[in-house]
Amino acid sequence: MTDHTLTRIPQSIPHSIWPADELRRAEKMAAQSLGISLYELMLRAGQAAFDVARTAYPAARHWLILCGHGNNGGDGYVVARLAVAAGIRVTLLAQASDKPLPQEALSAREAWLAADGVIHSTAIPWPQDADLIIDGLLGTGLQNAPRENVASLIEQANHFPAPIIALDIPSGLNAQTGTTPGAVVYAHHTITFIALKPGLLTGKARDVVGQLHHHALGLEAWLSQQSTNIHRLDASQLAHWFTPRRPTSHKGDHGRLVVIGGDHGTAGAIRMAGEAALRAGAGLVKVLTRVENIVPIITARPELMVDELTPQSLDESLEWADVVVIGPGLGQAAWGKQALRKIDNFRKPTLWDADALNLLAINPDKRHNRVITPHPGEAARLLNCKVAEIENDRLLSAQRLVQRYGGVVVLKGAGTIVADERGVNSIIDAGNAGMASGGMGDVLSGIIGALLGQALSPYDAACAGCIAHGAAADELAARYGTRGMLATDLFSTLRRVVNPDVIDVNHD
Repeated sequence: MTDHTLTRIPQSIPHSIWPADELRRAEKMAAQSLGISLYELMLRAGQAAFDVARTAYPAARHWLILCGHGNNGGDGYVVARLAVAAGIRVTLLAQASDKPLPQEALSAREAWLAADGVIHSTAIPWPQDADLIIDGLLGTGLQNAPRENVASLIEQANHFPAPIIALDIPSGLNAQTGTTPGAVVYAHHTITFIALKPGLLTGKARDVVGQLHHHALGLEAWLSQQSTNIHRLDASQLAHWFTPRRPTSHKGDHGRLVVIGGDHGTAGAIRMAGEAALRAGAGLVKVLTRVENIVPIITARPELMVDELTPQSLDESLEWADVVVIGPGLGQAAWGKQALRKIDNFRKPTLWDADALNLLAINPDKRHNRVITPHPGEAARLLNCKVAEIENDRLLSAQRLVQRYGGVVVLKGAGTIVADERGVNSIIDAGNAGMASGGMGDVLSGIIGALLGQALSPYDAACAGCIAHGAAADELAARYGTRGMLATDLFSTLRRVVNPDVIDVNHD
C-alpha cells in the first residue's frame, strides 16, 4: 500500500484569486478568445492532474478513480486514460444519473471507453490493493451538502487506506466560501485549474485541501490581462513592504506608538502587544495601563515606556502619538470605556482589538482611519449575528464589517481576510494551527500598529502585519512543530521575518 504521508512538491501558486462563479464564465470566454475548445481544456486538466499524481506517488500502481456526473468527472476520465497508457492499473467508478453528461465530459468518457476502459458502478466492492484515489466526484458548483449516495462515497474514500488527490477542489468543499455543508473529501493533494478560488484558502480549506497545486491550462496570458479584487498574500511578498532602512534614520522616523489596555489581571496582553510593536520595528512604544502593571512590564521589557492610564497621561500621549492601538486586556468596565471615548477625537491611524471591539459592538460608529482585527466571535458581535454566519462566508462577512464600520477589517482565522473600503480583499496564506493559543491576537495588534507608524497605509499595514505574524509562526512550526507554540515565541522569529533583506547564516 502506498505511503500516504503528505509529499511536498515545490509549487508556484498565483497571487490572484477569482470568485468561483466569475471563473466559470471566464473559462468559456478565455477558451473562445484563444480559439481553444472546452474539451481541449479538459484534456490539459487531466494531463496536469496525472503529472501531479505521478510526481507525488510514483510508486502507486493501482489507481481508484471516482468520477461524478459533471466536468469534474470528465477530468477523471482523462486521468484514467493517461494512467492506463502509462501502464498503471485503473479501477474507475462512475456515478449513474438520469441527466446527460456535459458534452466535454461525454467526449472524455467515450475516449476512455474507446481505449478499452471499463466503467464500474459505485456499488462494487473497492479493490483492496488500490494505492491511490483520484477524486473527481464534485466540482466548483457545489452549494449544498452532497447527496446521500455521493456522501457515502466521500466517507468511504476518507476511510480507505490510500492517499487522495482531488481534481480542481475536494468534493464537498464550497469553492467560494470554503465551507463544508456536508461530507467532504480530505485530500492529500489538490490540483486546481485555471485560477485560484477563495474556498481553497479560507474557511475549512486547510483541513481538507492538503498541498495545493495550480495549473492555468495555457490561459496565463489571457488571465494576466484580467483584473480581480481578491488576492493571495504570502511570505514571498514581505520584501515589498519591509524595505531596507536609510542608514541615517532615527527612532522618530519609525513611529511613536501608544498601546492602551491591560486592566486588572491582563498585563500580559498589553505587554505582548507593546513588545510585538518593538520587534516589528516601531521607533518608540508607550504603554498606558494599570499602575500595578508598570513594574512587571518594564522589568520584562525595559525598552517599553510604561505609564499609568489616567485622563492626563492619555491626553498627553495622544498629543505625542502617531498611532494608537487599543484593546488588548482593556476590559469592558468604566476604566476601558473612558479610554475608548477619548480615542474618538484622535484623527491619526488607530487599531482596535479585543475588548475595544466588544465595546464598539455596543456603540457602533464608522471611521476611515481605523483597523479592526476581530476573530469570528467578535465579528459576530459586531454584526449582531451568529458565529456560524460569519464562518459560512468569511469574505462576505469581512465586506459587511467594512460597510458598517469603515476603514480596514482583519477577520482572523485560518485564511485570514483583509478587506477595505475600496472593495479590495486579500486572503493571508501564512500561519498554522500552533497559533491557536492565547495572546496571538495581541501580538498581531502590536505588529500592525508598528507598521502603521512606519508610514504604511492601513490596508498595507494590515496585510504586511498578518503575513509577518503568520510567517514568524511558520518558521517556529518548521523547527519545533505546532503543539506548545506560545505567542511570545514569535518574537524570536519575527525579527528575522521583518528583515527579509538580511541573510541569516544561522537559520536552518
